[in-house]
Amino acid sequence: MRESELYKELGLLTDDRSRWKESIPYVSSLLTHESVKIQAKALWLLGEIGLNYPQLVQDAVPVIASFCDSLIPLLRERAVNSLGRIGRGSYHIIEPYWKDLFRFASDDEAKVRLSFIWASENIATNTPGIYENYMSVFEKLLYDANDKVRIEAPEIFRVLGKRRPEFVRPFVEQLQQISEIDKNRVVRIHSFGAIKATVSK
Repeated sequence: MRESELYKELGLLTDDRSRWKESIPYVSSLLTHESVKIQAKALWLLGEIGLNYPQLVQDAVPVIASFCDSLIPLLRERAVNSLGRIGRGSYHIIEPYWKDLFRFASDDEAKVRLSFIWASENIATNTPGIYENYMSVFEKLLYDANDKVRIEAPEIFRVLGKRRPEFVRPFVEQLQQISEIDKNRVVRIHSFGAIKATVSK
């Protein structure tokens, strides 16, 4: 099957949740496909399946995690995304790889840094307590040079502010300042949203 046809097939499979369980071995096998585009799509789909059926993708997690070392930014990005989604479904399945994710907060590629924040939001949704001693990592990302990273960074503070407001309270003053002076309107809005989520608790 040509790459374009296979990619389209995976797109249809992504939309057809009734086939997810039975397709896990097949999608996992595509992690070794020669096409980066197909590997990336398989990583994404396994993350989505893993959010809903984390135990069923457990055997694929070590292979997914191995892509975190890829020299190809897209594959690092998708591996981090996938671990985040699976970790939201069941933190214990990705726990051996969780601390290693923090190196992506300083990845050279902005999309990978963005994926790290997004994955952290996913994991923190159901397992917020593990982030208590890591807030300074996200604090630095509030001042990232990339607009998209700065747009996403306040969102981890919002997620944690709803669940563990004590983690975020020390950063409310900074978030307030960012909500007033950042050049990007969405960054200002998200920073204010993080404050609101925190102080309302």
